[in-house]
Amino acid sequence: MTITNSTPVVTPSAARRQFIRRHSATVRITHWLNVVCFSFLLLSGLQIFNAHPRLYWGQYGADADQAFIAISATQSGNVLQGFFQIGPLSIPTTGFLGVSEEGGSATARAFPVWLTIPSYHDLGAGRHWHFFFAWLLVFNGLIYLAHGVWRGHFRRDLLPSEGQLTPQHLWQEIFDHARLRFARGEAARRYNALQKLSYLVVIFGLLPLMVLTGLTMSPGLDAALHFLPDLFGGRPSARTLHFISAFLLVLFVVVHVVMVIVSGLWNNLRSMLSGRYAINDEGAAR
Repeated sequence: MTITNSTPVVTPSAARRQFIRRHSATVRITHWLNVVCFSFLLLSGLQIFNAHPRLYWGQYGADADQAFIAISATQSGNVLQGFFQIGPLSIPTTGFLGVSEEGGSATARAFPVWLTIPSYHDLGAGRHWHFFFAWLLVFNGLIYLAHGVWRGHFRRDLLPSEGQLTPQHLWQEIFDHARLRFARGEAARRYNALQKLSYLVVIFGLLPLMVLTGLTMSPGLDAALHFLPDLFGGRPSARTLHFISAFLLVLFVVVHVVMVIVSGLWNNLRSMLSGRYAINDEGAAR
């Protein structure tokens, strides 16, 4: 009689790899709704900016007032030249900012047609798109916040530990990210300090600032809530802070997407689609 061993053979690579549940269904759904909202808000916001592509600070912001940030165009002979101005510095940007191709000819326009919703100049339509997705973002954000508090997501996953906030630890993480060295093994189960801090700044800093400055630009709300313009030093200042915070949010998204790609695109996408994230003893994304 032949005796066979029925114990399954486990390869070293299979023994090292395991799946963990990284994101709840609520986090995944609100994340992808945020992606849709941010995309439409950005493109419709650029349409709104095109109507008056100048930013001011203080109580006044008319054509005759001095803007400290502007995207505009000048006529030099028969040639339109676009430029981006910040303070006394003026940077030529013809072909993209200030002047771009539209209908086969150069047109004075802060942002080109392929970067705005709608593509043609229509401030009213841009505002409709912007307000719809702004309120959708607010309701979606409230659901995320309520879920995060109820399930302890912020305290458990986003609150940095005392050891993570030391200068030595933070500099080490910055150095590791610069060399594209990411968490391994058990450390891959948790967000690192840079992730936690950036998410907290966006969730509890940039997004509330964008909502409040957006509300401040509404004359109707200013009449009902008199403190809003004073909170930011005037409606022109609120508009400036609104667009600056939008730029910082775009910068965060760009860095976020780059980190998703270089740290394991499929593994990160799978975790945000199904909630399953693969780790192993060597920490390589699978």
